[in-house]
Formats: sequence, C-alpha cells, structure tokens
Amino acid sequence: MKKIILVLATLLFVSTPLFAFAEAPLSLQADANAEAQKHNEEGILHFNKGHFDVALKHFEVSEKAQRTAEVYFNEALVFDKMGKHGQATTHFKEAKTLANGNSKILDSEILNGHLKNH
Repeated sequence: MKKIILVLATLLFVSTPLFAFAEAPLSLQADANAEAQKHNEEGILHFNKGHFDVALKHFEVSEKAQRTAEVYFNEALVFDKMGKHGQATTHFKEAKTLANGNSKILDSEILNGHLKNH
C-alpha cells in the first residue's frame, strides 16, 4: 500500500508541470460585436469539450467579425493544444499587441512561455 501511495505521489509531482500552462479561453469584452461574441462563446464551449478543430472554426469566424486580443489568444490556445506551436506563437504575439492592458493576456504563463525567445 505504501508503494502505491508513493507511486501516486510521484506521478502527481512529476505531472504538475504539465498543468502549469493550462489556461482557459477568454470571453470578449462586453462591447464586442454580437457575431464575434456568439462565435467566441461557441468556440469556448467546444474548447472545453476538447473539440479543438470545431473551436478553432468558431474562433476564426469571431476573428473575421472583429479582431480582438481575446480571440487571438483563444486561437493560440487551440493551436497549442493541437501541437501547432509556430501558429500558436504567431497568435500569441498578435494577442499581446492588441491586449491594451488586459492583464489576463499580458500575464499569461503560456503566452509568455511562447514569446520568451521572440
């Protein structure tokens, strides 16, 4: 029994860094375009279910309706989850450019992790 507890504790300790960058997609500002809002929220729902390809389609429609830091951030999260780190970095850069002081974006560990060498 002690061995099982030790193994579980070790696995928990080792896996903790894997969750360090687990950040959630962001909602748009209240004054955002209604179409952008609708598709961004749909994208968030699909992201949370692990339907990253569907989430990305909704985020892309949201981006076409209105370019916002939040939607670029959300697209970057999807690209990161899909292992498309180059595209994630590009979208994180744009999110940071458009952030306008949004601390959820500017202080994001995953964004800063992607941009630390850029």
